Amino acid sequence: MPALDLSRLRVRPLAERRSLTRADDILVPLDAPLKPVSPEVSALVRQAAERIRAAKARGAQIILMYGAHLLRNGAALILTELMERGFVTHLATNGAGTIHDWEYAWLGRSTEGVEENVAQGTFGTWDETGRNIHLALLSGALSGLGYGGSLGRYIMEDGCTLPSPEQLAQMIAQFPADPLVPAAADLLVAMSRFGLTEGRHEIDHAWKQASIIGQAWRLGVPVTVHPGIGYDIISCHPMFNGAAIGRGAAEDFRRFAGAVDGLDGGVVLSVGSAIMAPQVFEKSLSCVHNLRFQAGRPAVAGHSIYVVDLQDGGGWDWSQGEPPKTNAAYYLRFCKSFSRMGGDMRYLQCDNLTFVQHLHRELTCS
Repeated sequence: MPALDLSRLRVRPLAERRSLTRADDILVPLDAPLKPVSPEVSALVRQAAERIRAAKARGAQIILMYGAHLLRNGAALILTELMERGFVTHLATNGAGTIHDWEYAWLGRSTEGVEENVAQGTFGTWDETGRNIHLALLSGALSGLGYGGSLGRYIMEDGCTLPSPEQLAQMIAQFPADPLVPAAADLLVAMSRFGLTEGRHEIDHAWKQASIIGQAWRLGVPVTVHPGIGYDIISCHPMFNGAAIGRGAAEDFRRFAGAVDGLDGGVVLSVGSAIMAPQVFEKSLSCVHNLRFQAGRPAVAGHSIYVVDLQDGGGWDWSQGEPPKTNAAYYLRFCKSFSRMGGDMRYLQCDNLTFVQHLHRELTCS
């Protein structure tokens, strides 16, 4: 069977979509009342706050890996203050986290009805989302930026500036072995195929306060994005470019691994990410150890890991390591993988926004 010709996809203006959430409705104020949590969760939140303070004092990394629902649940203002105060030094999310982030920042609305729109062939086929995220990645790659940095800059600078086709062609011809040449070639092709002109491409992001990625760029906090090819709605667009997505993600994997190398005595928070966070973290830690051992350095040590999700954790005490294969809890990847990563791993069964609110309150008001 021939490959599907995505260039023939019919896309529509994002404003025509029935979006299910609005940035102005979901953003949670810093002083919003806290929902109650169990005594066990409360004790672990206090412990996490103490260890984050200690990590900050020693200059260790404090890494937050999160799924898109944390953004959709309105945590942007809270995370921004945690970054401002140095209680988060690195952010990592998946592709969906960037989709909603950009849509909130630009349109002030996001989220669509998946079942109904797939049935109609309209799921994800929204012009501005696919076009602008690709434009951010294509332009950012020329500056050596990864996915997160490219999008954060695009949001906070309200667009990008593209070189002329002649400049790109000259770069490709004169410096064919330059690492940036593949990015230049991808941008040149996109400019030709989709009528992208040289010069300034201005797009106003009126809800910057709702963008975690944009605020991280403003504050100089690295954001790395770890998507899958075909996972996200930007695949449902004629501009879909797996090379551009992969290039940004590859750079971000290297940057994330660099953060993991600074994790001694630090803290990892995995909040609502059942697949991306454990999978990316374990590979990054292995790379770090490989290079450390070559240099005669010890393994990462003294770090704490807090995994937060709504599932019950299988009734297992994950601070004691992983259960046997005969126990159903063994197959909870988001717990099992992190339990194998050294350090002290704790699981909190908790709503992700509620956890972040309680953690913020502990860190800023005590």
